[in-house]
Amino acid sequence: MSGNRRKAFLVSAALVGGAMLMTACQDSDAATDTGASQSSPSAAQAGGAAASSGSSASDSGQGTDKGTDATGKGTEADADAGAGSGVDTGDGKREQVEQICGANDISWSTRSESQAGGYILIMAKAKSGITCYLPAELPTVAFGSDGTEAGPAEQSVGAQVKLSGSTTAYAGVNPKTTNEDGGKELDSIIVAVGNEDPDPVSLPVGTITVDEPVVTNWHTAPADAVPFN
Repeated sequence: MSGNRRKAFLVSAALVGGAMLMTACQDSDAATDTGASQSSPSAAQAGGAAASSGSSASDSGQGTDKGTDATGKGTEADADAGAGSGVDTGDGKREQVEQICGANDISWSTRSESQAGGYILIMAKAKSGITCYLPAELPTVAFGSDGTEAGPAEQSVGAQVKLSGSTTAYAGVNPKTTNEDGGKELDSIIVAVGNEDPDPVSLPVGTITVDEPVVTNWHTAPADAVPFN
């Protein structure tokens, strides 16, 4: 009997040991599966973060491009605004508007000359720091309280004259073009840059006799401003 019990005990022990071994293996496999399952979401999360980072970098690149485009458009608008100034010449081009001289932009002086029977030379120079243009038309020269105005001494008007720095423009006035005696005795003339000049100036010339006076265009050389009859 005792021998049979011992065999039975050994068989039971072997069965229990086998069961325990199988349980241990199953537990190990479960742990391994659990670890793998837990690690998979982490990997997925890491991949998602990387993808999100790549998307952000891409978005950042788009933002830079848009900013550059906006800056470029601003520069073109500024250039267009600058190009918009001036006067349309009619052929798709624009020319810068130049400042027309006014009498108050000019330093004036006169000198009596004996050539051509005697005349008054008017000299005009831009004041310091001013650049302006005398238009291609006669200066306005008037005499006396009645405003007798000098007529043209030349058949056509000359070119406009740019005054700046030491450049001087000259115009010659013959106060008397008639051969008869008589006329108004005056000692000054009124000069303006065209009839629309709001600030004409009075220039002393000494005593002169005025009768049908004439004036030349503006010239850059005094020899060209002699008012021949």
